[in-house]
Amino acid sequence: MTLNRQSVTVALMTAGMLAFNSCSLKQMVKMAKDQELTVTPSPLEVHGDSVAFDISASLPVKMLKKNKIYSVSSFYKIGDEKIELGSFDFVSTEYPDAKTTQPKITKHQAFAYKPEIGNGDLVVVGTASNLDKTKSKSTEELPVAKGLITTSRLVKDYTYVAYADHGYNNKEELIPSTVNFYFEQGKSVLRKSEMKGENAKFLDAFITAKNVTRTISVIGHHSPEGTETKNANLANERSVVIEKYVKERMKHFKQDSIVNAIQFVTKGDIKDFEPLKAEIAKDTKLAPEHKDELLSIINGSGDFTSKQQQIEKLPYYNKSVLAHLYPTLRTARTEIWTVKPKKTDAQISLLAGQIAAGKVSPDTLTAEELSYAGTLTPILSEKVAIYEALVKKTDNWAAYNNLGAAYVEQAKAEVDQNKKKELVNKAINTLEMSIKKQDSGEAHVNLASAYILTGVRDLSRTEANKAVASNASDAVKKGANGILGTLDVKDGKYELALQDLSKSNDSLQVKFNSALASLLKKDFNTAKAGFANYIAAAPNDAAGYYLAAVTAARQKDEATLTTNLKKAKALSAKYGERAVSDMEFYDYWNSENFKNALK
Repeated sequence: MTLNRQSVTVALMTAGMLAFNSCSLKQMVKMAKDQELTVTPSPLEVHGDSVAFDISASLPVKMLKKNKIYSVSSFYKIGDEKIELGSFDFVSTEYPDAKTTQPKITKHQAFAYKPEIGNGDLVVVGTASNLDKTKSKSTEELPVAKGLITTSRLVKDYTYVAYADHGYNNKEELIPSTVNFYFEQGKSVLRKSEMKGENAKFLDAFITAKNVTRTISVIGHHSPEGTETKNANLANERSVVIEKYVKERMKHFKQDSIVNAIQFVTKGDIKDFEPLKAEIAKDTKLAPEHKDELLSIINGSGDFTSKQQQIEKLPYYNKSVLAHLYPTLRTARTEIWTVKPKKTDAQISLLAGQIAAGKVSPDTLTAEELSYAGTLTPILSEKVAIYEALVKKTDNWAAYNNLGAAYVEQAKAEVDQNKKKELVNKAINTLEMSIKKQDSGEAHVNLASAYILTGVRDLSRTEANKAVASNASDAVKKGANGILGTLDVKDGKYELALQDLSKSNDSLQVKFNSALASLLKKDFNTAKAGFANYIAAAPNDAAGYYLAAVTAARQKDEATLTTNLKKAKALSAKYGERAVSDMEFYDYWNSENFKNALK
């Protein structure tokens, strides 16, 4: 048989090219062992809800052959499971100087974090191929970084519950009762007609009622006519006379001991036109033009005496002023300050419980008393029952807010997740009702707390921002900033977290999360001081010691690391279990000091 020389030549050339391609690919794969792969950060870290990192690859000079591609594929490997992360290509046509200069590529990659993802390896596989990728050869799996550091997940949940003011004053309040006794012109003797009149009868009735009295003030007055000295004496004398009379009446009714416990204050009110102005204002007999003229003199220039002299020259002075207005000014005004009767806290609590149980009418307590009763019990179920009764009684924003706040507190304490979800939903519905009735910072911060309990961070942030922008108290705004700072840590926004937390309160969670944010943004000295501050405030919380140990590990301070780790394990065994697999301590796993700290 005769062979076609051209066919034989083509076959030989094709075989040669295939052999050359195969050789080139093998050579590239062989040289790949010298490629430089860098991962930052290493070990891999969880921030927010993802694991993000930069991977840089540098190929050896002359490795990337003409008309070839070298692909770098990465994945996170946990046991037999893999999370594909993608790949990037070195294409020979894009690196014409590959024979003399190292081809380099840096790529940002990330994958979503889930709690079930544990420690593993970031692995890469290199693949050499033709431009058309019809032939390829791959390297073995090459581990380039370990993971995962999950320190950011140790953020402490922070919520703030704000109750609207109940409006009830449970402190002692004094209420005044006023009795006026009148005197004749130029005299300070109490007339018999006064001692038998309606004012005297009122005083006697008041005394016999045995009201708890703290102070009795007697202020003597005078009408403006007469000399200054005479008027001063009259005012003072009249106050002393009435003080004596009140004491005599109290002793008459066998209240000697009470008299001694009361503080009497007497004084004369002289050279004062204010009482006259008050009488002019309420008088119904004076002509309007006469009122205006009198007030013009009183409010005009000059001293007390000159004004009085001007008044005496008025044509209607004797009939309307001296005979009609001035007698009302010749008094001793007696102000008796007694203690306002109130229910005791125990009585309010008892009645509130009965109202909540439907045993007595809601009208047994005022709305303020019922709202105050909610603050008297530490038992959340009782608090909820009281505020549920308050909502039925008043149907106002404050009642709905306080009921919603109580639901939030119940949800925080609930361990059953289904019940917790039910309570949070009740809280959200109730607080939204409060806002419909009246927008308030209290309801918004409570909603922010409700949403953070269910992990709905965007809605929690929205409500917290509304609370900060509201007209609520500084305490409410500080609480909202604490929630915002906690959300910032959860979202991996550590600089923002520190700003928000700095505007919050001094609660333990805020202290802890502030120190954690400093640690995560790699401000280790500030973090160290922050955890020391937290430990001083919460010496029995293992978490503080544990993160102080993590901070020490970042600072390469093995002595401080082991000291704090030992304390953390002593307070809670779970931190000892965590430490042996925590990549924060990877460099110390084989250290005897580290091992001894966990014994």
